[in-house]
Amino acid sequence: MENLEIEGTSIVLDDEGYLEDLSQWQPAVAEYLAAQEGIELTDAHWEILYLLRDFYSRFEHSPAMRPLVKAVKLELGEEKGKSIYLMKLFPGSPAKLGALLAGLPKPDNCL
Repeated sequence: MENLEIEGTSIVLDDEGYLEDLSQWQPAVAEYLAAQEGIELTDAHWEILYLLRDFYSRFEHSPAMRPLVKAVKLELGEEKGKSIYLMKLFPGSPAKLGALLAGLPKPDNCL
């Protein structure tokens, strides 16, 4: 477990860096965690992060890669609803890294 101090709030992360208390998420948390991953968040990143948060609020779980691509395609169009687009924004595992930055639990089937 790790504690972060962001804007005067102590934020607890689990052993993999995900928020213990999802209600503590705020954009400053995403910016901090992204910087730890070497990512500077752009409007394109925020678009996906807010889509992930909306997905979680509707379905009560973080999407794995395939459902994430489908959700992005439905919400943001064919061009953005492709694995390669998401890989450029969130290298490695877009579903896993996106969930982390969006303050959501790790998707169930991500190692």
